[in-house]
Amino acid sequence: MTQHPRVGVLALVCRDKRLLLVERGRPPNQGLWGFPGGKLEFAESLTAAAARELHEETGITAEFFELLPPLEAVSDGFHYILIPVLGRNPEGQLAAGDDARDARWLSRADLADLPIIAAVPPLFDQALKRLSSL
Repeated sequence: MTQHPRVGVLALVCRDKRLLLVERGRPPNQGLWGFPGGKLEFAESLTAAAARELHEETGITAEFFELLPPLEAVSDGFHYILIPVLGRNPEGQLAAGDDARDARWLSRADLADLPIIAAVPPLFDQALKRLSSL
């Protein structure tokens, strides 16, 4: 059987200089904190996938408007090409769902106290800088 990389999205959404992160409930990265996200479905746009994954994992909705450069992630037998998508104007009641064990609005300083996925701090900084300029 031939395996191929999968395409996924990461939803980067800000509220009051805090970004929304989830604790992963399943592999890959189970037990680590990262941005809500997941696999792109057939014929789904990147922004629609980010909106769907955000809502499934957190109960939050947002307006997705801009893509950041893609990342490559290989771990736990998974290979993903991940597209970070910036979202604004979040609404809804925060509640972890789907494959997220927990969900929180976190500041950059909060990251020091949590087990996080390695790509989170630089993405956090990129997203906060861009979203703060709007």
